[in-house]
Amino acid sequence: MKTLKKGGFQVNGHAILDAIQDGILVIDKQGIVKKINDEYTRITGVCAQDIIGKPLLEVRPEAQLVSTLKDKNVRVGVYRKVNGREYLVDMAPIFDGGQVVGAVSICKGKQEVLDLTKTIEQQKQQIQWLQQKVEASFQAAHHFESIIGYNQGLKEVTAIARKAATAPFPVLITGESGTGKELFAQAIHRGGKSASQPFVPINCAAIPTDLLESELFGYETGAFTGAQKNGKLGLFELADNGTLFLDEIGELPLSLQSKLLRVLQEGTIRRLGALKEKRVCTRIIAATNQNLADLVSKGLFREDLYYRLCVFQLHIPPLRERKEDIPLLAKTLLASQSDAKAVGQVNISDGALERLKHYHWPGNVRELKNALQFALCMMDEPVLHTSHLPPHLATDQWHRSTPMSFTPPTSLKAGMEEAERQLITNVLANCANHLEGKKQAAKRLNISLATLYNKMKKHRL
Repeated sequence: MKTLKKGGFQVNGHAILDAIQDGILVIDKQGIVKKINDEYTRITGVCAQDIIGKPLLEVRPEAQLVSTLKDKNVRVGVYRKVNGREYLVDMAPIFDGGQVVGAVSICKGKQEVLDLTKTIEQQKQQIQWLQQKVEASFQAAHHFESIIGYNQGLKEVTAIARKAATAPFPVLITGESGTGKELFAQAIHRGGKSASQPFVPINCAAIPTDLLESELFGYETGAFTGAQKNGKLGLFELADNGTLFLDEIGELPLSLQSKLLRVLQEGTIRRLGALKEKRVCTRIIAATNQNLADLVSKGLFREDLYYRLCVFQLHIPPLRERKEDIPLLAKTLLASQSDAKAVGQVNISDGALERLKHYHWPGNVRELKNALQFALCMMDEPVLHTSHLPPHLATDQWHRSTPMSFTPPTSLKAGMEEAERQLITNVLANCANHLEGKKQAAKRLNISLATLYNKMKKHRL
């Protein structure tokens, strides 16, 4: 066996073969065994002195390596059982200058193959489990039966939404925060042909602008400093053949609005750092609590994108305009929440129901749900009374949010403070109850976060 030398590094060919973790046997073009390695001996039990320099068929009459030498065909996974030892063999001819000069067999013990196969199967199952978990996390939970209410306006919107579900066109859902825009989006997805495909939601206002593009479109390897080495799948690709729900679409930067318009027009995306575009079949459902037409007039939203999104436009009425739905909503929400908290069936008193019906609900159904969750935590009995409701509903303060019960202030200062309190209350009700939600509320009020906390403390909010 020759000694290989390159770049100052030299090593004997025997050492190379012995370092290989598979059994190796080499024959020349006459079928004479020229080399076996230590692993071959371990797997087959054949020692070097018993076989090297001898015709292979003389020592191993059933060996197929000589056939490989003659017909020049590669053989893979040949099962052998000799002297009680089981193993699998791969065989291939050795070419030099276009001529066959020998052949090599590579063998691995059967148990090793079984162990490797078991490991691969376990890895496949793990991948399938992870894939199912990812797919499950992007499945719509709600359907049209989840939309509760007798209000005529709600019924009309639901009827249009059912029609929209059967068509592949974009949908724009408008309405105040907490009215159930995502519920409608999920119902539309579940009601269409792509119901079994991913429903991928993203809040355009919750992700920093400099990260939003990579989240939507993904990126290639090395697209920017800090990028994952294997690149990243974007949400458009993740929602391929399904639905991408763009919540708070009014917060989408103008630079990304043009890219979204191209997706709607051409059905293609381009990852960051990619040279080629990729076709996607992703349905867009967008939602906003802002007046997009007003944003268009101010130059903050592209007019062409606005009309592209408005194939179907649904406006969800606020809860204060559908007071007749509050009893049914309250009972349905109580039933679902009490099941989740394992507190058994809960009834609601007439007095508590009257408070709920007459409150203005600036936070809409979301605020109603939060109020009922609070009440469940306060209850020590199976009936929800007025005293269990949040303080602003359980006391006489509740009527301050009701326009019909408005009491004129006694002075200009008191009126201004009450107006400030009411404005902050309404904005907070429309924002999530965490730090990012408070930041968003401060931004809407055009004040600093510290000022917001000071005013919340002042008004006991």
